[in-house]
Amino acid sequence: TGADDVTLAHFLFSLQNGGSFLVLLSLFFLGGELIHNFAIALMAGVVIGTYSSIYVAATVMLAMNIDREDLLVPEKGELIDDLP
Repeated sequence: TGADDVTLAHFLFSLQNGGSFLVLLSLFFLGGELIHNFAIALMAGVVIGTYSSIYVAATVMLAMNIDREDLLVPEKGELIDDLP
């Protein structure tokens, strides 16, 4: 649905999430033998946390009847009502 697309794009292209994953990849490849397994566990946590956040947010948005149009920035000159 539209809500899933907006949420997925927001989380997958987030600079913070991509940056932390890049750091974990560097730990994995450049770290020693002891850090190797720790970096794998952290990467798995980042991936699982990202996808669980996507599905939780999409479910909450559907429960609140929030649509893709509700999330878009209005164009200039477009009438905006004060009601939520």
